[in-house]
This record gives sequence, structure tokens and C-alpha cells, in this order.
Amino acid sequence: MKTYTPNPIDTSAISLPSELAPVVERLAEHVHDKWAQERIAQGWTLGPERNDQRKEHPSLVPYNELPELEKVFDRSTATESLKAVLAMGWRIERK
Repeated sequence: MKTYTPNPIDTSAISLPSELAPVVERLAEHVHDKWAQERIAQGWTLGPERNDQRKEHPSLVPYNELPELEKVFDRSTATESLKAVLAMGWRIERK
């Protein structure tokens, strides 16, 4: 079996402009909503703890009801995605 070695885009030199903070938050909410939408389509429901056999998960709630620790994960995903876009040489600007 071959060992997988992740090779993400180097974003260590990228810092997001402060005006993108609302974008990060909205993307974090979007990431959560897409995840939840997929789980619900697969038959998952809200449960007190994650249970793969019963397809229950405690995070099947609106983003604003998530514990802060879960929001941090989604924000990190959004932040790293935006940083990767910038690291690839793209600009992010509002119309």
C-alpha cells in the first residue's frame, strides 16, 4: 500500500486582508451548509452524539447554533481556501 503524503498549496506567506473577514464567515457557513445538506440527503439526522450506524450527528444544526470549536474548523477551511486562491496568483475583489 502506497503512503499518502499531502501536498497542499503553500499559504504560509499569505495573510488575508481584514475586509475579507465577512467573506470568511459566510464561506464557513456555506461549508457547513453543504456538509449538512449532503448528510441529510444520505439519511442522517440530528442526534445527541455521532452514531454512524444510526446516521445521527449533533452538528446537523444551523451554523449559528454550532459550538464555537466547530465554527473554528469551518472558518479554517474557508480561510485556507481563500489563501490558496491568493497564493495561486488570483485576486479577490468585490464587484
